[in-house]
Amino acid sequence: MTSPPDFNRLISGSRLRIRGKSAFFATLLLHAEFVPSDEVASAGTDGERVYVNPAVAASLPPDVLDGLLLHEVLHAALSHVGRRGPREKKRWNRAADLIVNGMVMAAGLPVPPQSSGAGAGRDEHLEKLSVEEVYTSLEGEEHPGDEEGDDLMDGPPGDAPPKNGKSGQQAAKQWQQALAQARSVDAMSGGKGDDPLGMHRELMRLAPARLDWRAHLWRFLARTPVDFGGFDRRFVGRGLYLEALDDESLSALVAVDTSGSVDDEAVRALVGEVQGVLGAYPHVRATLYYADTVAYGPFDLRPGDPIPPPQGGGGTDFRPIFRLLDAHEPDVLIYLTDGYGDFPDTPPRMPTLWVVPPGGLEDEGFPFGEVLRLEE
Repeated sequence: MTSPPDFNRLISGSRLRIRGKSAFFATLLLHAEFVPSDEVASAGTDGERVYVNPAVAASLPPDVLDGLLLHEVLHAALSHVGRRGPREKKRWNRAADLIVNGMVMAAGLPVPPQSSGAGAGRDEHLEKLSVEEVYTSLEGEEHPGDEEGDDLMDGPPGDAPPKNGKSGQQAAKQWQQALAQARSVDAMSGGKGDDPLGMHRELMRLAPARLDWRAHLWRFLARTPVDFGGFDRRFVGRGLYLEALDDESLSALVAVDTSGSVDDEAVRALVGEVQGVLGAYPHVRATLYYADTVAYGPFDLRPGDPIPPPQGGGGTDFRPIFRLLDAHEPDVLIYLTDGYGDFPDTPPRMPTLWVVPPGGLEDEGFPFGEVLRLEE
């Protein structure tokens, strides 16, 4: 069934209300695909999409609808469908409900009623554990409400439109990216960025998830002076500091290792993505250098321009690029390299982002800066 205008307005209104409560949760709801279905009791998820009964949604008070939608989105984001495996379905559903209900209430929203198939009450001790631990703790317990129905679905309801063929593993990876981005947005809006609800093991288990490298690159470049206030804290341990920028402009120096360790595809991917940032954010300016044991350039990077042909091909020495920084005075430095080369003795004052292709130096081998890894 197609999404009626009234249904879309209900979803949009819920997203706006949740945005006023939590940047973390609002970001997760923006990643969710809500599909109307008359065949679900109120709402459910198959791990990829969230299915909502439009008539029920229209009948609920706004805060109850917000809690119901957040409940289902958290199930999807935490991969509660795919993680069940051979476990007994109803007990797993109850364990997962206890986890997300604690999160919903921590967001200041009511938990869904048990009659919706998405409610299991609340247990303030169990909700801080992982769903696997809660499942084990519920062994042997009887819960009369279990026959009300499950909101963790093995597949889409019969009246749902066809899905795009995404595998369960792909859906889980996209939700991990959404969680990582939610942490990032929460941190930049003044939150803690890693767990807005306290020590929930369900969120802790997914903490290593990284942003897609393109999203991370955009976040690194698409900054304002206010954003750099948050960047400072990452460099305190190294004794570095950042002065406030005088205006909204940001200049980036992009260096590409042409010693033979970085292939042309990686060069095109990085430089093309930088050009995309430049097209979207006019306040960002970028200068490109190629380098092996010497630096070749500079080349002005502009959106839509052809990428200058690489120069070099000898050994790897990072120091020539760092010697250029005093002359160029960029706000940030981005260096595409496998990391095997000679580093400068002292770190630069400006933030440095090392973009490393597969097989490159381990993170610990870089003496300063952030490390961003291109995907296989």
